Amino acid sequence: MRKIFLLISFILPFSAFAQEDLMELVSDSNEVFVRTATFKATRIINGHSVETVGKNNMDFIISHRFDRINRGFEEFFGLDAATNRLGLEYGINDRFMIGLGRSSFQKTFDYFAKYKLLRQTSGAVNTPVSVTLFGGYAIRTQKTTPQLSGSDRSSYTAQFLIARKFSEAFSLQLSPTLIHRNRADIFTDNKTVIATGIGGRMKLTKRTSLNGEYNYVLPNQIDDNYKNNLSFSFDLETGGHVFQLLFTNSFGMTERQFITETDGSWGSGDIHFGFNISRTSK
Repeated sequence: MRKIFLLISFILPFSAFAQEDLMELVSDSNEVFVRTATFKATRIINGHSVETVGKNNMDFIISHRFDRINRGFEEFFGLDAATNRLGLEYGINDRFMIGLGRSSFQKTFDYFAKYKLLRQTSGAVNTPVSVTLFGGYAIRTQKTTPQLSGSDRSSYTAQFLIARKFSEAFSLQLSPTLIHRNRADIFTDNKTVIATGIGGRMKLTKRTSLNGEYNYVLPNQIDDNYKNNLSFSFDLETGGHVFQLLFTNSFGMTERQFITETDGSWGSGDIHFGFNISRTSK
């Protein structure tokens, strides 16, 4: 009897340890890890990223684009003229946000909503990408001759924003896009335009990164004088602020303007210096 008691006393601790290890394995196998901060702001540069504003958070964005650098010294390399956009974004919850903005270029008002459909995860649930749906409306209010109706001055945008954070240092996004303009500026242009964007982020340090963005419009939709938008930026994060110093060939900052109506060419030096400042408050 004593030998049996000693044997049981010897086995029980190992049995308990084995049970604890098994429970830890089960717990680990059920854990889901969500990839966060694919990009540091709701925009890559001009275009939207998969990121949304957190629940009950508000994001205030100041965007500024100077005139073309090739204007020369007389125009102080574009710094004498500029356009700006003031934007406000609010998170309804951690997946759904709304926003609005006003651009001085063509006196444009824009309104939009974003919904994060999928989040990149690993572990028990493996989702390889994040997917965010974007829908936007913009209207020009600048006076024209002849005067156009509100409908003729309106445009609509729909996007699937698909991104993957490959590592802590590198993220990539694809942005299939459909833009409908009730009235195109050039009558031979398609009113409905299909495009795709690609953007990326390369992290340099804990608070700095390089971003790039390119929007490709499929052929035979817009006039040959319009060019595809290409932009680069250096990003600096400080607390609740994200600063972007950027170069782009687009003067406008709404989807209609920088995707379908960019008339500047990098090859000709039609490059605009600018910046974005994003401030998040809770």
